[in-house]
Amino acid sequence: MEPYRIKVVEPIPITTREYRERRYAEAGYNQFNLTAEDVTIDLLSDSGTGALSAEQQAAGMRGDETYAGSRSWFRFREVTGELTGYDHILPVHQGRAAERILFSALLKPGQLSVSNTHFDTTRANVELAGGVVRDLPSPAFADLDSDEPFKGNIDLEALEAVLEGPEDVGLVLMTITNNGGGGQPVSMANLKAVKKLCRRHGVPFILDAARFAENAWLVTQREEKYRDHSPREVAKKAFRLADGCVLSLKKDGIVHIGGMLALQDADLAKQCELLLIATEGFSTYGGLSGRDLDMCAQGLLEVTDPLYLRERAEATAYLADCAREAGVDSVRPAGVHAVYLNAGRLLPHIPPSRFTGHALASELYLAGGIRCAEVGSLYLGDIDSSGDLITPAPFELVRLAIPRRVYTRSHLEYVAETLASIAENPERVPGYRLTEVPPILRPFRCRLEQVKP
Repeated sequence: MEPYRIKVVEPIPITTREYRERRYAEAGYNQFNLTAEDVTIDLLSDSGTGALSAEQQAAGMRGDETYAGSRSWFRFREVTGELTGYDHILPVHQGRAAERILFSALLKPGQLSVSNTHFDTTRANVELAGGVVRDLPSPAFADLDSDEPFKGNIDLEALEAVLEGPEDVGLVLMTITNNGGGGQPVSMANLKAVKKLCRRHGVPFILDAARFAENAWLVTQREEKYRDHSPREVAKKAFRLADGCVLSLKKDGIVHIGGMLALQDADLAKQCELLLIATEGFSTYGGLSGRDLDMCAQGLLEVTDPLYLRERAEATAYLADCAREAGVDSVRPAGVHAVYLNAGRLLPHIPPSRFTGHALASELYLAGGIRCAEVGSLYLGDIDSSGDLITPAPFELVRLAIPRRVYTRSHLEYVAETLASIAENPERVPGYRLTEVPPILRPFRCRLEQVKP
């Protein structure tokens, strides 16, 4: 059961299919263009969409809004320093700000950023800094149906080859859990091996730790050596393997806004601090209010609670099981923050050039008012300026990202029921073509139109 009780409720919109068809057409068939009033169940993102606890609300009321050196800053620094072990803590308004600052200070034009998988905003910030992304996901991820426990790992052989090759590597960035790789966890053994390779080659090793607690929970469940560890103990060990981290606290900080850049290297931290002051705010608030800093600190204490993490993981697994019973497969084994549906298998009549993943995500909205995001060729494919697909993504997936402490099991059952209705006649689902193609971060601002089957 959920290890909490509900104190405040908010009504959700219940709309008709006719209404949704009209609004989706007006939105250019892009779910980012829909409004909150258009959506019944919102699984677009788990970032900043969670519910605050009573203790977080109380911490916010105690927030100190002093411009420099507030009490809230010192509490934030104490909690984050104890968790990560890093000497230099820089608060920012969200994770992509930490990425921008770090990459601007660390990457030289043409240098590689090597990762298990860069997510979309991370990729964009690497490229805006003049860097080049290189994803080296575990070969195990290629089998979506296997129960390999750590599909989020980086391919160590490929990483070693890149580090020993002629290309200039600026950093190795490990995303835990691997959001672009099906929300799958990274093992501690893999992180230790990455540390060893990075030390040998003198390359900075950074964590994208937005879902550090969820990764730690899965480690305690799947990696034998850590079964008697608490999630917080595992998280601490993971942070101390790396040279620093970028962290969106809108995920495992369970807050609506906030992030952090934390580093061990004093010289690099000084460079980043100057960029922070110039673009985000003074280094003891980083664009956040005092109440935000206090709520972030409290959220970082709550998120490693084993009861909370167990329930969240079981709810996600429950949705994956219900979807499978409805006839819709997903990436196995289930992660924690999201279920990744196998749209390519459900909709074989729609080719990647007509954006199979987006087609299933769209049908979920049209059929049930459920907003979600594709992780397929619209996001990961190579597409020319006219909107034609050049190289498809390796898989056509749909991410159902589950906000923290927001939806009950009956909401998840409704999602599964909607999937079942789609699976009854999948051949009726239309494909889509692009009509507007932004040069970067395509999924956020593109527009599409339906292509009838």
